[in-house]
Amino acid sequence: MSQTPLSYRDAGVDIDAGDALVERIKPLAKRTMREGVLGGIGGFGALFEIPKRYKEPVLVSGTDGVGTKLKLAFEWGLHDTVGIDLVAMSVNDVLVQGAEPLFFLDYFACGKLDVDTAARVVGGIARGCEESGCALIGGETAEMPGMYPPGEYDLAGFCVGAVEKSGIVDGRDIAPGDVVLGLTSSGVHSNGYSLVRKIVERAGAAGLPATLDGQPFRERVMAPTRLYVKPVLAAMKDVRIKGMSHITGGGLVENIPRCLPDHTKAVLQGSAWPRPEIFSWLQREGGVAESEMHRTFNCGIGFVVIVSEADAARAAEVLRAHGQTVHTIGRIEARQGNEAPTQVV
Repeated sequence: MSQTPLSYRDAGVDIDAGDALVERIKPLAKRTMREGVLGGIGGFGALFEIPKRYKEPVLVSGTDGVGTKLKLAFEWGLHDTVGIDLVAMSVNDVLVQGAEPLFFLDYFACGKLDVDTAARVVGGIARGCEESGCALIGGETAEMPGMYPPGEYDLAGFCVGAVEKSGIVDGRDIAPGDVVLGLTSSGVHSNGYSLVRKIVERAGAAGLPATLDGQPFRERVMAPTRLYVKPVLAAMKDVRIKGMSHITGGGLVENIPRCLPDHTKAVLQGSAWPRPEIFSWLQREGGVAESEMHRTFNCGIGFVVIVSEADAARAAEVLRAHGQTVHTIGRIEARQGNEAPTQVV
């Protein structure tokens, strides 16, 4: 008995759609090109030459995703900014070591490729790269029938940066008396969304506010992660930054200790910065304990810079000149015995 011949398209994979997406992506990626790019999208591997201004370059790599924030993107049809989140989660991490992000790769996986949706996502990735001075030089679009429900996808990002060996920021010189500067977040960023979704679900459509912090509710919840690269790199040229933390999952209390020497602790003044309305709403609607808020969300501070007291005013001045809202949120003190490495008082 003869059987009907099958094609890859019959199995659910549309090569033509993938080719169409690549053509849509190329002009977006072209806008992110920078010194060092030798070969971009289209090859089996992307080529990048470390700029010659580096004398002893150390490569710093980072990878991350967007997490369950994507579930809200699917539900609400908001795909334009999750690509910015994807870039920010990796470039901000690389920045913590003092590195300049050089290039970025993305991985987009779905069950059936919707070219328009994918192009909106990659458009956000390209914007994030452009704002970070980072080249989008490659990636992978994987169409895998049966792996994802219709209309859903997953994202992963990969960033490589470089820092002079003598300029690596590792926190080893942080000492009591140093100042903790907090750079405000743009919102919830990309962490804690399993709890956010639970709270939104519990509130129900009738219980959702029309606006939060002056923005429509859905836009406020989906506000993309802030990119700190250019302001912080500018500050590093002007003052000596001793340590940095990207405030992601675990909040202030679990991320700041990652850059602290064992004998020190960060004592933060909870009243030193305003808490955006979105966090107050989440806490109130979800009945979330204050300690849980600080372990789950950034609570309004998305990035932390630690400097000596003598450099604090100048560091804040440069960061503000580059568009950041900066608060002095605490100090470094000596840590005794089993004390917590970060305290919010």
